[in-house]
Amino acid sequence: MKKTYEASELIINNDGSIFHLHLKPEHLADNVILVGDPGRVPTVASFFDSVEDDVSNREFRCMTGSYNGKRITVVSTGIGCDNIDIVLNELDACANIDFTTRQEYDKLRSLNIVRIGTCGGLQPDTPEGTFIASVKSVGFDGLLNFYAGRNDVCDLEFEEAFMKHMAWTGNTCIAHPYVIDANAELIDRVAGNDMVRGVTIACGGFFGPQGRELRIPLADPKQNEKIMAFEHNGLRITNFEMEGSAVAGLSRLLGHKAMTCCMVIANRRAHRANTEYKSNIKDLIKLVLDRI
Repeated sequence: MKKTYEASELIINNDGSIFHLHLKPEHLADNVILVGDPGRVPTVASFFDSVEDDVSNREFRCMTGSYNGKRITVVSTGIGCDNIDIVLNELDACANIDFTTRQEYDKLRSLNIVRIGTCGGLQPDTPEGTFIASVKSVGFDGLLNFYAGRNDVCDLEFEEAFMKHMAWTGNTCIAHPYVIDANAELIDRVAGNDMVRGVTIACGGFFGPQGRELRIPLADPKQNEKIMAFEHNGLRITNFEMEGSAVAGLSRLLGHKAMTCCMVIANRRAHRANTEYKSNIKDLIKLVLDRI
């Protein structure tokens, strides 16, 4: 017998749209681009040949349109993996749950999901302006630890090696990091030969979790040095951002293809940052639109 999702668990607005996103199932394309900034949604949509839908609620803005014959939905998520938990579950609900019967469809739908964002580079070969495709994401946020099947989709060997390197084994104050692979086919298609393929840490904050110290001292002042020095099976940590682990992890559990690609706007090793990056990120947007 199919499970029926109660009104308190799957909240549907009176107009038939999903609770937070205000997106209706018929307006969700198979190809989805996620951006953090609501202001970046019309930037992505400016490349579209036509727009069929545009809805906003809080930090979430959704626009669906057509680009070179491909139907694409672009969604803003705001900042953080907690927001990704909302966005991914609500996108999946629009794709795979009948809002009338509140039950799963017999045939489930798989989405192609690409997050386009900005990040901080951690290695000498990730200066400002570099495009990084996250082959693996390391979640400092702990989100995936709340879901069954977490160990089935994570790289447990990588997790153990990282925990040991950071001296976090047995530290009950740290949310256990999870390590998740992006979809290999999507990585090959979108990253091509002109993006750095790296390992990205998704942090639970912009300051302390990323080793930035303002007025509050850090619990581990050597954290970033350890992260930059870590290597496992030839892979190094290339960058920090704040959403990719949840995108990859929830997508794997839900049966969607997902990846994150970011433009470096600050190099933490070189102590440089570029705040005038918005015109340059259009090149990354165009690249993803052409390849998704």
